[in-house]
Amino acid sequence: MDTTPAPRGRFAFLIHPRTDPSEDLALIHPALGLIPGRLCEAAMRRLPLKPWVHATITATDRPDEVLGDVIGLPLTPSMLLGQDRAMVARRIDQAIDLAVSRGASVLGLGALTAPATAGGAKLRRRTEIGVTNGNAYTAAATAAAVGRIAAGMTRPPIVALVGANGSVGTAVARVIGQMGVARELVLVGRTPAALAALAMDLDATWSTDMAACRRADLVVLMTSAAGAVLTAEHLGVGAVVLDDTQPRNTSPDLATERPDVVILDGGVVSTPGLTRTGFGIGLAGSSSFACLAESSLLALADHRGHGTIGRPSLDQVARVQELSERFGHLGFGLAQPTSFGEPVSVPGWTAPPRRGSASSQVPDGVVA
Repeated sequence: MDTTPAPRGRFAFLIHPRTDPSEDLALIHPALGLIPGRLCEAAMRRLPLKPWVHATITATDRPDEVLGDVIGLPLTPSMLLGQDRAMVARRIDQAIDLAVSRGASVLGLGALTAPATAGGAKLRRRTEIGVTNGNAYTAAATAAAVGRIAAGMTRPPIVALVGANGSVGTAVARVIGQMGVARELVLVGRTPAALAALAMDLDATWSTDMAACRRADLVVLMTSAAGAVLTAEHLGVGAVVLDDTQPRNTSPDLATERPDVVILDGGVVSTPGLTRTGFGIGLAGSSSFACLAESSLLALADHRGHGTIGRPSLDQVARVQELSERFGHLGFGLAQPTSFGEPVSVPGWTAPPRRGSASSQVPDGVVA
């Protein structure tokens, strides 16, 4: 019997400092956290800083073999979404060059590097490495979390999807529509024509006004912005918010202003079989952002060529779920719920779904 291990690729995953750059840079060295964020950003704009290897990742079944690198970019959210597109493109290209030099065959786009490259479409020219924005696995994880939350509610919820016509949001809307866990879907976004077309397909309602979220029992946030976009006046009494964004588009102040509201961290999956060495990424070592996990799954499968670029199809969502099951011995699955990084108890999520509930009838292609 041939016992030769199956070939694996190697991935690189791009990250950047989030809303307050000094807070994230403190993960590298505590002294960096003492520098005001505006000074950190000024230095990033003016100095010829280069990407760096932030952490390395191995799989526990092959601990002597590097599976991937997390590469840090000297770019802040306002820089990534700003007007100096040439600088952003140059630094992302430098990060890709570093990834390729380290043997990466897959490149994952973390946080705002995805919208800054049109969901990876601007990187199709980099044919020496396969690009994925990670949105297929993010959509699967988000839909699974919605199912778990709905299972703990006394009746099927009204679910508002903010950013519903975006890359992740469109796939999440379609998967949730298949699951049948929502009493009503409310699609919220900025493009009326796209929202109307999607709403017609799903028999949903739509709006370009954040005030439409007030009717919702559960609000899922899937926007791409540099700061908070969801505020207290957008939420009904006792609402649950699932914030799927990095940098996050909810503020800790919201929890103080609205103690009746539960704010949960979205887009996080359990990956106990992956070990990170180096600087932190703002998550426990046993968890990963779903977009990072998608990059690792493609590398584990020795995938060649581009992965998820732009909006993920339902076939892509199903495919990445198949990979998570194929490499199930490494523990891929939905992480336990947290709120601003702190563990919380959520009925239906931290306990098994009620027998016969809609979320216990999850279709194929959704993270367990």
